[in-house]
Amino acid sequence: MEAYLVTDRHLASDEFLMRLIHRACEAGIDRIQIREKDLGGEALTRLVRQAMQAVEGKRATLLVNERLDVALSASAHGVHLGREAIPADVARRIAGDELIIGASAHSLEEALEAQERGADYLFIGPVFPTPSKAAFGEPLGVPKLESILRRVRIPAYAIGGVTPERLPTLRNLPLTGVAMISAFVRTPSVSDLVQQIHQRRWN
Repeated sequence: MEAYLVTDRHLASDEFLMRLIHRACEAGIDRIQIREKDLGGEALTRLVRQAMQAVEGKRATLLVNERLDVALSASAHGVHLGREAIPADVARRIAGDELIIGASAHSLEEALEAQERGADYLFIGPVFPTPSKAAFGEPLGVPKLESILRRVRIPAYAIGGVTPERLPTLRNLPLTGVAMISAFVRTPSVSDLVQQIHQRRWN
């Protein structure tokens, strides 16, 4: 099971964010998404370039939320496209085949559309209640998440309110991984959390 860190420096601080990224890389995190929507292009590009230095030589791939221009400018590994961003097929025509393209889906219809448009992977959620995803309406819940997963053919990550305590409810689902925001900020040990996800130590 893959571990995916999504950043939010407002949960801590700019300095903490870079420390978290370094710790996650050392712990063997699989993917990191820089999701700092309030940053302008110049500041976001600087942050992404710093993060790219942190992932160099590590297993992690680094993606930028929605800003394809920044992802290309900073030589990130990919871009993650929300529902308000350009579609995956348009991003592919601009960026070519080397860039990883992820997409968010909040329903089966959205998941199938993103898959059809050529997304490499999906975020499906919010699965559980969480303030960061409140704008997307009621959480899907585990049964609806499972029904979506059974219909898609590309890798999929659960997101939205995923915490270490809730991992056991996802144990038997055909997920590629889980994506977390606040859980990585709050954990006393990033390394232990990453290993817990990797090894499915979900009691």
